[in-house]
Amino acid sequence: MRWLEHDIHAVLFDLDGTLVDSVPDLAHAVNAVLSDYGRATVNVNAVRQWVGNGADRLLERAFTGDFHGRLPAAELDRIRPQFMRYYDQGLCVGSQLYPGVVDGVKAVYALGLAVGCVTNKPSRFARPLLEQLDIAAYFTAIVGGDDAPQKKPHPAPLLLAAERLRVAPAQCLMVGDSQHDVAAARAAGCPVIAVPYGYNHGEDIRAAQPDGVIDSLAQLAALLRPAA
Repeated sequence: MRWLEHDIHAVLFDLDGTLVDSVPDLAHAVNAVLSDYGRATVNVNAVRQWVGNGADRLLERAFTGDFHGRLPAAELDRIRPQFMRYYDQGLCVGSQLYPGVVDGVKAVYALGLAVGCVTNKPSRFARPLLEQLDIAAYFTAIVGGDDAPQKKPHPAPLLLAAERLRVAPAQCLMVGDSQHDVAAARAAGCPVIAVPYGYNHGEDIRAAQPDGVIDSLAQLAALLRPAA
């Protein structure tokens, strides 16, 4: 599998579940808010199934105990700031990069490609998390969940990243872990590669039919290099 026929000029990485396992710190913040309201706390594995659609959906799932659960807007507006405060206080305590991420991102950067990050995580957390994990310097553009009018799976965040990198969407390779990344890439006209280890609500990412699946980001640059 080689990508040279796609004329790739940039690689856009998802953040949570692709670059970083951030669930431990997200779960801590969720449980702190639940405790404030006298609710039963939830285990890390539950949070692992709920992440991927932004903070509001995570909170709705946690407070209702239902993946499809919803909260009144007024209640969500009340608990969101508390969650944000707790998460800000413990942004990078238990979070860590997945194996192969550092080598993979460095190798893509060394190829001279533009590197971006497109995430549904609020922008106030995205860059600081990458900075604390010592890989922010490789990213020319970081698009957070509140930077575009809609979040993934809408294509708007990917299109914004392509615009900031001054690269045509069709020349951007999206790399993610979830069906939302695949759907956003398809809608934006980007080729897409997926990793199988992240947050896809317990479903096999292959069912979303990305253009390819790699076990580790350390394998990515080899798909972008000319054949020897």
